[in-house]
Amino acid sequence: MTRKCNAGQETLEETLSTVERAVTISQVAALAGVSTGTASKALNGRGALRPETRVRVREAAEQLGFVANAAARSLQTGRTYTVGMITTDTIGRFSIPLLIGAEDALGAGQMSVFLCDARDDPIREQYYLRTLLSRKVDGIIVTGRRTQSRAPIGTGLPVPVVYAFISSADPRDCSVVPDEADGARRAVRHLLDTGRRRIAHVTGPDHHHSATVRAAAATDTLAAEGLRLAAPTLYGEWSEAWGRQAAGILLSAGTPIDAVFCGSDQIARGLAEALREAGRAIGGDVALVGFDNWDVMVDGCRPALTSIDMDLEGIGRTAAELLLGAINGEPVHGRRTRPCRLVPRDSTAVRGG
Repeated sequence: MTRKCNAGQETLEETLSTVERAVTISQVAALAGVSTGTASKALNGRGALRPETRVRVREAAEQLGFVANAAARSLQTGRTYTVGMITTDTIGRFSIPLLIGAEDALGAGQMSVFLCDARDDPIREQYYLRTLLSRKVDGIIVTGRRTQSRAPIGTGLPVPVVYAFISSADPRDCSVVPDEADGARRAVRHLLDTGRRRIAHVTGPDHHHSATVRAAAATDTLAAEGLRLAAPTLYGEWSEAWGRQAAGILLSAGTPIDAVFCGSDQIARGLAEALREAGRAIGGDVALVGFDNWDVMVDGCRPALTSIDMDLEGIGRTAAELLLGAINGEPVHGRRTRPCRLVPRDSTAVRGG
């Protein structure tokens, strides 16, 4: 529930009256038909309760307008009900969906998130780490704009840490990442299912983890069908400009292609533009699949771009759930992957369909 605060419009008497009328957790428990202890666990995300019990308690709390007293909860549990999120993704392309997913999971336990942008600066990152620890956060989520592993943000920390989208190089740490190879396989299989056989691949820098993983999976998927790429993989930048340039390379080589799997939506959009200007019908002459399912790109492409979605919000939710488990004394170690999903659009329309 959102309330609009108008400074100076509420009198002291009104404030005291509001406090006196404050809903108690006992009232929430009574309405939900559970004990006070069960209601507390349900609202705090603790204990082994049935999902329907948690839902019933939360619905009762919402119906009554219950607001937990953060200070009282902190004194009772020794927790602050806050979590820090440190990111290197300055523009928020990946961290914002992750944050939304994490807040979905943490909000059920009435926990707040502090988002800190480290801007790829190790000194700034350590500053934020010290700041979050000084604020007594209950845990930390570390994320960024690249999926490759990174050095742990710290060792011997007093709170649990979960890595989301990126992974920790320490196998003892908990990491949640997208299965990019799975996404590439889905892209290539989709192109094969639409009758394409002469498939090219255009992607980002050859030193970039995501580019190499996606390229290898695409090649292996074709090989399993007795096929190979119609042209050598083209490595470049994660940009529309590179997509346009790559289209020129493919066209000038004269290699017959009927589909292109692109390592990012930006590349795909630029490539679509250049192919269309060259008289190639996207979705007809050449099918096109991107990667990331970035709404700005897939909707801006003409025709709308088929793309692979890494489910960033789902990664954020999973990371937050694992962090909550660790906070409650049930840590999980190691690297976990989440599958991607294909979102079909007109750029891979079946020819003749």
